[in-house]
Amino acid sequence: MIDWVPVVFITFKVLVFGTCMFFAIKWHYDQGNKGTDKRALLRTSGKVVAVFMLALLAVLLFTFGLSRMLGMDLRLP
Repeated sequence: MIDWVPVVFITFKVLVFGTCMFFAIKWHYDQGNKGTDKRALLRTSGKVVAVFMLALLAVLLFTFGLSRMLGMDLRLP
């Protein structure tokens, strides 16, 4: 039974990534067909970068907080 776990997870991962790649390529193709405003594009890009950086900071703080709570030492040598 345990031998099938990696097969199922890898198959699921490939299907999900393949579907997401298809829709990402389709979305970018559709966006290229219609005219976009450069200011709106830069503003949206800035928002995406800001949200990504905040999410990255939150994950890092959560990871270090959890590791400290569990007694792990993550300091650099």
